[in-house]
Amino acid sequence: MRFIIAKTAGFCYGVKRAVNIAEETSAKIGKCYTYGPIIHNEQVVESLKKEGVEKIDDLKLLERGDTIIIRSHGAGRGDYEEMQKDGLNVVDATCPNVSRIHEIVRKASEDGRQCIIVGTKSHPEVRAISQWCTAPIIVKDSEELQKLFLIGDVDAARPITVVYQTTETQENKEKCDKIIKKECTNYKIFDTICGATSMRQKETELLSAECEAMVVIGGKSSANSRRLADISAKNCAKTIFIETAEELDIETLRGADTIGITAGASTPAWIIKEVYKKMSDELKTMGIDATEEVEKKDEIAVGESLEDTESFDELLEKNFKTLSTGEKVTGIVTSITPTEVSVDLGTKQSGYIPLSELTDDASVKAEDIVHVGDEIETYVMRVNDVEGTVMLSKKRLDTVKSWEDIEQARVDKTPVEGIVIEENKGGIIVSVKGVRVFVPASQTGLPKGAPMSSLLKTKVKMRITEVNARRRVVGSIRAIQNEERKAAAEKIWNEIEVGKVYTGVVKSLTSYGAFVDIGGIDGMVHVSEMSWNRIKNPAEVLSVGDKIEVHVLSFDKDARKISLGYRKESDNPWTKFTNEFQPGSVAKVKIVKLMPFGAFAEVIPGVDGLIHISQIADRRIGKPDEVLSEGQEVDAKITNIDMENKKVSLSIRALIEPEAASQADNSSNVEVDDESPKVVYDTEVNSGEDYEGDE
Repeated sequence: MRFIIAKTAGFCYGVKRAVNIAEETSAKIGKCYTYGPIIHNEQVVESLKKEGVEKIDDLKLLERGDTIIIRSHGAGRGDYEEMQKDGLNVVDATCPNVSRIHEIVRKASEDGRQCIIVGTKSHPEVRAISQWCTAPIIVKDSEELQKLFLIGDVDAARPITVVYQTTETQENKEKCDKIIKKECTNYKIFDTICGATSMRQKETELLSAECEAMVVIGGKSSANSRRLADISAKNCAKTIFIETAEELDIETLRGADTIGITAGASTPAWIIKEVYKKMSDELKTMGIDATEEVEKKDEIAVGESLEDTESFDELLEKNFKTLSTGEKVTGIVTSITPTEVSVDLGTKQSGYIPLSELTDDASVKAEDIVHVGDEIETYVMRVNDVEGTVMLSKKRLDTVKSWEDIEQARVDKTPVEGIVIEENKGGIIVSVKGVRVFVPASQTGLPKGAPMSSLLKTKVKMRITEVNARRRVVGSIRAIQNEERKAAAEKIWNEIEVGKVYTGVVKSLTSYGAFVDIGGIDGMVHVSEMSWNRIKNPAEVLSVGDKIEVHVLSFDKDARKISLGYRKESDNPWTKFTNEFQPGSVAKVKIVKLMPFGAFAEVIPGVDGLIHISQIADRRIGKPDEVLSEGQEVDAKITNIDMENKKVSLSIRALIEPEAASQADNSSNVEVDDESPKVVYDTEVNSGEDYEGDE
């Protein structure tokens, strides 16, 4: 006969922590009390009572100064307030996973969100959670949740926050999640099911499918133990749910060649050991030598094969192993929160990795690095025997492993990446796989005088330039930037051609233009190539740091010079004008300049036309200002468009006396008579410019 014990059988992190706190509190101060059973296991409660830890259900039975221990399931906000008011000495053994739920619902209520708790309403954990929020809605499963939506007891239009009892099944959670996402538009769903619980349930499912008989050990009042029994019964008809060895009827196991053993999170190792010993002893009396017929291998896919009683004892005793600072340990990730990762080390202490000891990258979430069920190697930073916790660091262990990589990167001159974590007077500190690398200010790649604080918490690439005997590492960001810029410049020179478009960054402005970095090379955009309109200063169009699209006008590889254009042909005012107007069109124009021989008028921004003095009125006038004034808007007819020279002739008179204006078009478009001045005008001259030389 072969026995297989689930790797996750027995005390979970929160339960183990609570029992340790109770034992240590009793050893330190003597008589103390727990508010309700410390965990859902009567045998453990009785064992603690012998050590001076007594269970009470009414706080009024205590006197000022008495010590009360909050059980692993937690307590309501009102209970804490009452304890404080009564002057009790409070020791909090609430499971950290449960405390997290308290904080979630408390914050949700403060934000005006409606809280939905999925779990067993009568369970002490759920009762405590419900007291940390306002008017919570408690449902046991997806069917009850759907019913509440149908009858209107849940306001789907209101912001909703959903949490789950730590021992809830993933199957029920998935069904509830689906309903929430279907019915609500503003919701927040938190996966608060304990990672160890999920692992235990999954392993029970796999183990029960493989074994011919299953023994589930746990308290009848324990929700997680009952769920294990239910899961096992779905796959294995011969499932026995017992609380102690006395309840085991060995006859029910007869005929089973493979027997699986699992236990709830509240079941201590010594009860599991008693059950196994009774099974082994009674099978021998039935003529079945379990010791000889057990499969001899260290592990299988879902659990441990037990070779004999001694090997099982050794497996259980791992729970009582102690740890020391500086020790390297391996554990299993049991849960992940925004601030820390819980790790089962197989010892009496519960391990946790603060996010700051997991990675230096503030933008990375814990779940991006590790997952529940992962095996993780860590370094022991601090052991707290009072609280039964061990602070671990993955980053510190990675640092030790990273030194060889850093030295090799220096030798091979390969780039490395890291996160800027500090700024000091002489430069910055970059964490590269946990190794602190100093980058002098001159090697940060920043312009002189620029604040180095701008690099904090950013990811940078650098070259390792020095690793001395004292393990001081120096790096250079600038070296990498120069290499990348040089490579980019060579690529551009090899591929450059007139008309090619680049996206660049304005590096500096001068009175005659702007220098633009197009990826390793600076090109010049002359002021005349910035806009189709006349501008006096490049700052009217561009600013340093602007990201712009430019095109190559010309280049000289030998002189390493590039002339760039910024204005686009599609924005050319002349093109827009000719697409919209033709000779004979009437336009509303704006008088922009009065001259002795006529008036210049803006047809569209960037295109001006000339209204000759003879075309201003239907009578002879001495000066244009007798009829027109600058800024005035008038209707004018386009009498001629000189496409070659980009010049436009306009006439107001043509709209007053069409026939006379038509005759004038043929005789006075550019020259009126021998006594009239010759007119030369350029539509590319902006309306605000002086028209010197036009007369």
